Amino acid sequence: MNDAEALLEGAYERIGEHRRDWLTVTVTDVGGRRLPGQKVVLRQEDSAFLFGANIFSLRPDDPSEEQRRYQEAFCGLLNYATLPFYWAQYEPEPGHTREAPLRAMALWCAEHSIRTKGHPLVWHEVYPKWADGQETPALKLLKARVKGVVGAFGGLVDIWDVINESTVSERFGNAIGDWARREGMTRIAGECLKWARSAAPRALLLVNDFNVSPAYEAQLEGLLAGSSKPDAVGIQSHMHNGEWPLERAWQVCETYSRFGLPVHFTELTVLSGDYIPPNVSSWSTYRAEQWPSTAEGEERQARYVERLYTLLFSHPAVAAITWWDLADGSWMNAPCGLLRRDMSPKPAYERLRHLIQHEWRTNTQLTTDRDGQARATAFYGRYALTHPNSGKTIRFEHTPAAPAATALILD
Repeated sequence: MNDAEALLEGAYERIGEHRRDWLTVTVTDVGGRRLPGQKVVLRQEDSAFLFGANIFSLRPDDPSEEQRRYQEAFCGLLNYATLPFYWAQYEPEPGHTREAPLRAMALWCAEHSIRTKGHPLVWHEVYPKWADGQETPALKLLKARVKGVVGAFGGLVDIWDVINESTVSERFGNAIGDWARREGMTRIAGECLKWARSAAPRALLLVNDFNVSPAYEAQLEGLLAGSSKPDAVGIQSHMHNGEWPLERAWQVCETYSRFGLPVHFTELTVLSGDYIPPNVSSWSTYRAEQWPSTAEGEERQARYVERLYTLLFSHPAVAAITWWDLADGSWMNAPCGLLRRDMSPKPAYERLRHLIQHEWRTNTQLTTDRDGQARATAFYGRYALTHPNSGKTIRFEHTPAAPAATALILD
């Protein structure tokens, strides 16, 4: 047995240990008398774990068949969505923002019980040219942008990738790059976190990077030693040159869990077509005019995705996985979706749906014992408990932090 197989063999035990716990249900009458022999149905409505994708292709008002299939596929699999807040796209001209369409997207997600994250507030690459030419110093504009966006979307979007890829910001020739060269990556990340925190004290704030290296580790150590701390660590995992060995994925989890923060895999891609040619110097700039998904590639993608998600879900530090992008061709014209270009599901989508919606969910019927109680091991998440004879239903959260018990009172 190799290391990858050993890790997977232990994953099922780890999932049982870290992702679920005993839940006790008590059924009583209005006087508090416990009722034996009562049948109740326990149904999990959502997972506490964040299974997501970016949702940049969402068009809430588009009645087309393609959009309907996209929306149904998203809701049928996922409970978490990343919304696009790139500065140059969100505010292409000073004061003229895309707040209205972004708000419509966020409201659609809320209506479908999908949690949302904004991405990114600060990034050196998608930076408006007009910002460097303003009389007001560019960093004051950036500060106003961060605080304004976070404040405007409070209650709708309460998770944010605050700063993106800051370990390489100093390589870029704009105000953010100048700032990074002048003050260092840790200090600028801390300042951006402070701005966002002041606008939304209860939001979940991330730093996000592809650079899983000692540079990122040093930045996190510096941030945690200072006054502006992130709430979670974002890890990008684009696999356009080939899949990560599972041993590497596990080592990344182990390395970043030592900081004591939840780990979010924020941008995950696995191709279902040809890999990028080996002579290409940078995968992030590669575009192929024709880059199809293939039957062989789809099976390869499905096998790997099933194993990777099982491994990541089994690690106690991992709290979220975000796929990038749900359908082929949306990003880099690559066959990196869980859906084909016509929005039909690939095998990877179907295997993930089986894991997320069935294997890692708890749906069962219970009968109370002579003490009016019933117990079940239940995955963490949001539940409905129904007494079929009376139609009475209650809803509750089952989490590690909440008491593993609930009571249903019959009239």
